[in-house]
Amino acid sequence: MKNKLIQQLKDYQPFNQQEKADRDIIISYLENYDDIFCRTNLTAHMTASGWVLNSNRDKLLMAYHNLYDSWAWLGGHADGQQDLLKVAIKEVKEESGLKTVKALLEDIYSLEILSVDGHFKNGEYVPTHVHLNITYLLQADEKEMVNSKKDENSAVGWFGLEEAVKASNEKWFKDNIYGKLNNKLKYIKIE
Repeated sequence: MKNKLIQQLKDYQPFNQQEKADRDIIISYLENYDDIFCRTNLTAHMTASGWVLNSNRDKLLMAYHNLYDSWAWLGGHADGQQDLLKVAIKEVKEESGLKTVKALLEDIYSLEILSVDGHFKNGEYVPTHVHLNITYLLQADEKEMVNSKKDENSAVGWFGLEEAVKASNEKWFKDNIYGKLNNKLKYIKIE
């Protein structure tokens, strides 16, 4: 599965300079570190996120993440799983309470390297590190009941595409990640 991901990344057409630079770094980490899918690698590890649209594709699902004190996308650590699409779907379900989440595209939608400041989780210090993140374009039913995951977020809700970006308190994400993800929707053909 790791080799499949490396090949997907090599075949991936970067959307901008950030994606091109980050793709090359992610490939390098995958080729050079055996523990890159686990948090035991304290410097960098693989994560997966979902950019979750409703069926009309005019709303996005966001969660109010406690750690970042901001509305944000949903996703999480690979924790040994090398199929990152499965990770993204699992994390979206866990963080939102949704039962049904599907991939709109099987391929990588976006990629990014994200810095995470040192913090305490469950009483243990987690040092500053980076998430080597793969984002997938997912879909869920906005009429399905959502619930927060109290140890990670305090609310989950649907936002209009632009409202979702504005809801975030994290300038880097607003300007360079969420805006990019919305912009890419204009160029992606979804069956």
